[in-house]
Amino acid sequence: MTAKDLKDLAREFVDITMTVLLLCLMAYQVTGESMHEWIGIGMTVLLIVHHILNIRWYAVLFKGKYSAFRIVSTAADMLLLLTIALTAFSGMSMSNHAVPFLHGMTGMVFARTAHLALSYWSFLLTGLHLGLHLPAMTGKIRPDRIWKAVLTALFTILAGIGFWLFLRNGIPEYIFFRTHFAFLDYDKAGVLVFLENLAIGFFFAFLGANIVRFLRSLNRKAPDKKKALIPVICVLAAVILGAGLYALTAQSGDDPSGWDVPADNASASDTAGETEVDISSDPVTGENEGTERTTEKEQKDPAEVKDGFVRIEGGTFLMGSPESENWRVDDETQHEVTLSSFYIDPFEATQADYERLTGENPSTFTGGDLPAESVSWLDAVRYANRKSEDAGLTPAYAIGEDGITWDRSANGYRLPTEAEWEYACRAGTATPFNTETSISTKEANYWGSYPYEIEENYFDSSSLETKPAGSAG
Repeated sequence: MTAKDLKDLAREFVDITMTVLLLCLMAYQVTGESMHEWIGIGMTVLLIVHHILNIRWYAVLFKGKYSAFRIVSTAADMLLLLTIALTAFSGMSMSNHAVPFLHGMTGMVFARTAHLALSYWSFLLTGLHLGLHLPAMTGKIRPDRIWKAVLTALFTILAGIGFWLFLRNGIPEYIFFRTHFAFLDYDKAGVLVFLENLAIGFFFAFLGANIVRFLRSLNRKAPDKKKALIPVICVLAAVILGAGLYALTAQSGDDPSGWDVPADNASASDTAGETEVDISSDPVTGENEGTERTTEKEQKDPAEVKDGFVRIEGGTFLMGSPESENWRVDDETQHEVTLSSFYIDPFEATQADYERLTGENPSTFTGGDLPAESVSWLDAVRYANRKSEDAGLTPAYAIGEDGITWDRSANGYRLPTEAEWEYACRAGTATPFNTETSISTKEANYWGSYPYEIEENYFDSSSLETKPAGSAG
């Protein structure tokens, strides 16, 4: 065996090993954090070896004539080299196991966002790179016309499935730097994770191979140039198939990517009653100066207008979160608040009622029984006044050029104060949620892909009480 044969064998070994390692890197939920980092180190070392073995590529980079294929191929290779290098850099900046002494080379949010986006770019460009060189590697294989048609149809279907998975797994969100969190399904079988990544990579390899076929067809004689449409049709067919599958699965709710953003349930909830707030020292209880004290005048019973409001019995609670609570705002001060009883609507204002009283519906996720959302505070105030007038009550707000005044003597509907809202939501608890330490999409309709404490569990969400998942509705 000659030196050239040994070098060619080494190239093939390195290329195959890098491809396998890349698939392992993209299966983070299978390998785990520590193994992921060490595989990344191995990938970086092999990348260096790969370029040493292919040093001649750099020697001829500025020599010879550049055809359309060479331009595309060179651009793809340079982008691939850049993305892999930046992926390695950002990964080492977050390392806790392999190279912890490099941790913090750059900001964590930037490192996470860049690492997530660039790792997927590296993966997709690797598929494209393989596809661009695939026709040359398989040039000696010449199936007859029937087999060629069958294989073309089969590869188009497989590529379509790969494009569907590309959309379904939320990869477009990652590659366009829209998040620094990876929403991974840790319950998915490891084999399925690898197969899905293979299918996604296959789509981009399919794209690269058809780019080559298209460029080659353009260089042929006039009658053969019509064949240039075949690769274009194949790629379009794969994209349409994948997009169609994605649309069907999205409609059926089968979308585990976590990017289905739910309707905003935080619409304007109304309360009835009059509350006076006094910040002072209480001679009876001995509360310190600065304790917020709330007393309430006698209010009309909302049951008289049959609005379905519920009575919240007054009491004293600690408003705000303790210093030990995650994601706590630094300017927040936990303090004791005493509230008198008040009434509150147990449900969000519906779009049907909002539109009936205001004549408009600004909601994004439309439906008569759905909550009214995309409403400003001023819109909510106007709605409360309209609701008061509709029930024959005195509006609680006076809206003028100088601003908005709350008439505490009025018996109409108003918005809850911050203290009332928190008191009602806490429901007697002192934990981050009234469901204790976390909340799932079965208990509230929210963007479940970003559950409480995921920031501290970015790499491994298995320890979270509420696992990342799509919204409930």
